[in-house]
Amino acid sequence: MNVAPLGLAAAPLPGTLPAQRVPVGAGQLLTACHLARERGGRLAALWASDERDLARGFLLRVALQDADGLTVLELTLPDAEARYPDVAAIFPAANRMQRAAFDLVGVAADADDQRPWLWLASWPIDRFPLQRDFEASPKWAPGQEEYTFVRVAGDGVHEIPVGPVHAGIIEPGHFRFQIVGEKVLRLEERLGYVHKGIEKRFEALGVADGARLAGRVSGDSTVAYAWAYAQAAEAVAGVTPPPRAAWLRALALERERIANHLGDLGYLGNDGGFAFGLAQFSRLKEELLRANHAALGHRMLMDWIVPGGVARDLDPEHGRAMAAEARRLAREVQVLRGIYDEHAGLQDRFRNCGRVPTDRARQLGLCGMPARASGIAHDLRCDLPEAPYDLLQVRRAGQTGGDVAARVAVRFDELLESLRLVTVILEAMPDGPVATPWSPPSRAGYALGAVEGWRGPVLVALDCAAGGGIRRCHPQDPSWSNWPVLEHAVIGDIVPDFPLINKSFNLSYSGHDL
Repeated sequence: MNVAPLGLAAAPLPGTLPAQRVPVGAGQLLTACHLARERGGRLAALWASDERDLARGFLLRVALQDADGLTVLELTLPDAEARYPDVAAIFPAANRMQRAAFDLVGVAADADDQRPWLWLASWPIDRFPLQRDFEASPKWAPGQEEYTFVRVAGDGVHEIPVGPVHAGIIEPGHFRFQIVGEKVLRLEERLGYVHKGIEKRFEALGVADGARLAGRVSGDSTVAYAWAYAQAAEAVAGVTPPPRAAWLRALALERERIANHLGDLGYLGNDGGFAFGLAQFSRLKEELLRANHAALGHRMLMDWIVPGGVARDLDPEHGRAMAAEARRLAREVQVLRGIYDEHAGLQDRFRNCGRVPTDRARQLGLCGMPARASGIAHDLRCDLPEAPYDLLQVRRAGQTGGDVAARVAVRFDELLESLRLVTVILEAMPDGPVATPWSPPSRAGYALGAVEGWRGPVLVALDCAAGGGIRRCHPQDPSWSNWPVLEHAVIGDIVPDFPLINKSFNLSYSGHDL
């Protein structure tokens, strides 16, 4: 975002990602957000930090993304009593981010909605885990949380509470439906049940050890998080990974995308009453994961991307096997796509279900794969390409229908494109070392990393202390922006369609709850 019209001084952040940091006052914060919104920008992340040990009070950071890169607006708050302007009035997705910032750091927005978000009576309500003087070790007696849901009044209106414990093997989330008959009038979510204290744990780690934790923020996106973290760590340390390492990282990222799209297409078929689809796509995913383990040492590819490069090389035999696998998978996926497209019962469930029109998607800040199904074809691999994506010419997927059918179509398109990219990467990958000698940065520094994961853009903000410790690490999952949109996508549909709509987004609980 060009901040020159505001008369603000921008300082570039280190790294290959086009990014800058801009100190702002309270009024300038809102003006810059309005400007970004008018120019088609989106809210990428919002978080707060306790800087009192540096005599800087508290710091609110708002990351905005547009075609030119990332701009991080930094607003200093003198103490925890100071309020900052309500960014949610411009970017609705900021609502939950602001509430989480208060739960964790203790600084609040000047907003009407002051309900807790991540706080579930797991610690005293007047204590804030990311304040510097918070002691994480004491055991507190369980508290009692009272959370006020918004209710719809009227004749024939009923309420259905679902969760947080579900019948299937999924993570916990609470969904409160307001319905008439089976028609959904309103849905309100309550998340945070798998809050793990990840951001607090980062503060006790060095930059090298933090790489392992970053890869576990959301297990199905371990490659995206590990790469984004490595980008930030390498930028602070002034290290550039060798070319072969970048190509191997791209190979892993595309295989992660393939695995998750295979799994979700199977479950979407199953939720549409087509168990054959689940059986076939589950078989293909299992074969892919076994090949990951054989070639790279882990089914989900954890701990393979490290600061400086990758942990181990890919031998030629496994590379040839992966290329053959990609060509075979492409043929099988094309056949299954034809079956899905021609199955009348499945298409009846998919079409006009869970629709998010383009204008609503832009208003609410939808991002990633669901946004590409609603006419917003942003993809960091194309928009802000990190090597080797600047050479790969990724074919951007996109649909305009905004319904389950469109999200299924985008998954098929991205799956087939990733299979094509795997073969291109394996054919064009240069020889050479797979890691650059890396040691933790000796000086304090701050940098961002951003990678287009299979769900959408994954961002990691890393603030390093002198000597290689982590002062603050904030990982941001695209689910933060997309969970609120799911509440709108189900309005007007029937309750039995919710599992199908929910699966078509497949948002992360773990990546959101931290």
